[in-house]
Amino acid sequence: MEATVTLEYDDAKTAAAITDAVSPDNFKTPSGLTVKTQRNGNKVTTDIKLEGKLATFIATIDDLLESASTAEKTLHIVRRK
Repeated sequence: MEATVTLEYDDAKTAAAITDAVSPDNFKTPSGLTVKTQRNGNKVTTDIKLEGKLATFIATIDDLLESASTAEKTLHIVRRK
């Protein structure tokens, strides 16, 4: 199974911060799972590949989106202060 998740932001600085926040997930993956996140301008793209169960695939996408959402909320709070 393969998926590409692309998130687009207003500027490259925000995209870089989100990339940094979710990139640690690229390194701690179980066998058969590959997660690669990169930034191109104001877009963050994550490629996910899995040789395994659908439930693991869905959980991985969910974890990625949850991490990105948490990073977005944190940036929003920091920028307000």
